[in-house]
Amino acid sequence: MKTNGSLIYNLCLVLGDALGLIAAFAAAWFLRIHYIDKPFLGGISGYEYMAVFISILPLWIITFGLMGLYNHTIYEKRFTEFYRLLVGCFIGLLLLIFGEYVLDKPIFPARIIPVYGFVFGFVLLLTLRTLLRAGRTMLFRFGYGITNILLVGNTALATEIAALLRDSRSSGYNVLGVVGDMRRNEPADFADFAQAIESVDSAQLHSIIQTELYANEARNKEILSYAQSHHISYRFVPGNTELFVGNIRVDLFRSSIPVIAVHQTALLGWGQIAKRLFDIVVGGLLALCALPFMLLIALAMKVSEPRAPIFYHAKRSGRYGQTIKILKFRSMKAAYNGISPEEGFTKMGRPELIEIYRKNGDQIPSGDPRVSTVGRFLRATSLDELPQLFDVVIGRISLVGPRALDTFELSSFERKHTILAVKSGLTGLAQVSGRRDISFEERRKLDIYYVQNWSFWLDIVILFKTVRVVLARRGAR
Repeated sequence: MKTNGSLIYNLCLVLGDALGLIAAFAAAWFLRIHYIDKPFLGGISGYEYMAVFISILPLWIITFGLMGLYNHTIYEKRFTEFYRLLVGCFIGLLLLIFGEYVLDKPIFPARIIPVYGFVFGFVLLLTLRTLLRAGRTMLFRFGYGITNILLVGNTALATEIAALLRDSRSSGYNVLGVVGDMRRNEPADFADFAQAIESVDSAQLHSIIQTELYANEARNKEILSYAQSHHISYRFVPGNTELFVGNIRVDLFRSSIPVIAVHQTALLGWGQIAKRLFDIVVGGLLALCALPFMLLIALAMKVSEPRAPIFYHAKRSGRYGQTIKILKFRSMKAAYNGISPEEGFTKMGRPELIEIYRKNGDQIPSGDPRVSTVGRFLRATSLDELPQLFDVVIGRISLVGPRALDTFELSSFERKHTILAVKSGLTGLAQVSGRRDISFEERRKLDIYYVQNWSFWLDIVILFKTVRVVLARRGAR
């Protein structure tokens, strides 16, 4: 396919990684030899040391390539790149140690040198890649490295993609036009594909994205044939996108018919076992660490309202639609605890707040009068959810998952079956992406994305982001 700057960027990544690793291990040698006054293991010279390292370096770079570190689907996702870069550096270090075993002579004059090299290498590679990414974005602003695409399809999805890529200075994409039926409501620049290829220079076109499969097979073949004959990247977005997300497997049915098996979630098999073990171990440790804080909170609540209960058992919709009870510190005043918002506002003589509460995503912008003084602090710091760590260990919920919601909140949501395919979570993608600062619909879309694209690494990323969100009190109620 024709290059649009991505090949040059990949080449820069390869050269940057190679030079970064050389600099890191040279610095490790220099630091140990010249600044640490301890005896050495062997008498290998610096020249021999670097010669061995450079001879093994291509295998290290190939390892990076096999791990997808030069693939745009990886290097454009910071956390995924971080994880794979860390693993890749560790594998490269093992290659060096294996090389020492094969040569049957020491290539490190001190055992600490590979440790220094690993640390320096990872930090340096991460820094260089960050700088390259910033440089690439800067070049977008001057029109360099832009990918020119043509959208084909009279669908709302084509309009959505065009809007998403409108700012080429940040996205790196330039939409040359949309092909569609101009008599319909969706905006289109060309009435048909023939008109588009007459107006668009094929030499400047890098990619075609088709969002609509035509009933006339000849029209589909025309688009694909044009892309292939002009060496243009071709991608097709299915009309029913739900069929192609989550866990997908292609099999031969009865050994001859290709079939696509689509599961609601990627959380299957070993993933379920690993996730449950992780919940038990990490959730148990967190519960033990949080126990002193929970005792202090319970004491403060008893002093504030001596006769009111400390905990609140919230009924929620769990996996497969089962009703579960999760444990929380009571944040409502005793008079309004355990009753619906409508009943609570009516009881306090302020029914006008019901509409405000629902219109603002189940919150009162000026402060919910039903919430107690201690409860307001607990909600702001998310400490009211600490007792849910015991629910995690027991197995009612997971550390990470979709938000546990009331049945009535999910009753009107069309795709609730997808959200309920896995256990609810103490934290989740929606919580770390804005919590109450984004709409109910957006939060549920994020929940669905998590269910369909689960990975163990995604759970780790969400947990680390949760710490940042809680400390910054973003989206707290």
